[in-house]
Amino acid sequence: MTTLSYEVFPPNSQVGIDHLSQVLAELRDLDPAFISVTCSSKTSQLAKETVKVADYVQNQCQVPAMAHLPAWYLSKADIDRILEQLRARHVNRVLVLRGDERPNLQKKDDFTHANDLIVYIRQNYPDFQITGACYPEKHPESLSMVDEIQHLRLKVAAGCDQIITQLFLDNQCFYRFRELCAVAGIDVPIIAGVMPIVNERQANRILRTSAVAVPEKFKKILAKYQDHPQALKQAGITYAIDQIVDLVTNDVAGVHLYTMNQADTARQIKQNIGSLFQVQCEGAK
Repeated sequence: MTTLSYEVFPPNSQVGIDHLSQVLAELRDLDPAFISVTCSSKTSQLAKETVKVADYVQNQCQVPAMAHLPAWYLSKADIDRILEQLRARHVNRVLVLRGDERPNLQKKDDFTHANDLIVYIRQNYPDFQITGACYPEKHPESLSMVDEIQHLRLKVAAGCDQIITQLFLDNQCFYRFRELCAVAGIDVPIIAGVMPIVNERQANRILRTSAVAVPEKFKKILAKYQDHPQALKQAGITYAIDQIVDLVTNDVAGVHLYTMNQADTARQIKQNIGSLFQVQCEGAK
């Protein structure tokens, strides 16, 4: 049965904190399988705020929380401290990533790759569920999709229970990636990451900073509605809904919505696709 989950990020201000509290209350009412919490962009609060928000999700919202852990920027001592804090708060899900280049953060020496951290957690904290990240259109640093799949096999062999994809706009890229994983013997659940594009700034940032293939249909949406913010938002949500309908119809293991802390977007999508998940539940009886 396909799951539906959401991602949020820690706020950087009191206004953001108040907003996130409201967002989480609304996401809770959408009955998610889990809510993942990214890391703060501030050096001093890299994991502190992640633990704080994950605690709130798990114990105040009563929704399973998943904490992001960027391997590059955490030492073994950091990981030991963070996982003990999470365990004390009954949070036992983590998403392990290598991490992106951040000029304001200094890399640590203990974990060079995500699978190094996955091995450490699996050996020392076997009660944690570990999720890994993957790239259906390959990581920008991978030489090829063959190289990408080989690295992903190492990550899964290290102890991943499931993997979540980076966002994509063309479902065919996801299906080709899923087939390659099956051929390579990667048999853990693959959750599809979907980001509704709801404004021009967000669209331009994604197109500028990622290697995501942009279908002609999506380019036409941007061209037609770029000067009409409300229309672009609705078109972006509709595009994401179409993606999800197709993914669920093709038996994806899960859909993970990158909400950008916007509950109204998540709510509109759930209102339109909720019946798909009800059909699945009825079919499983």
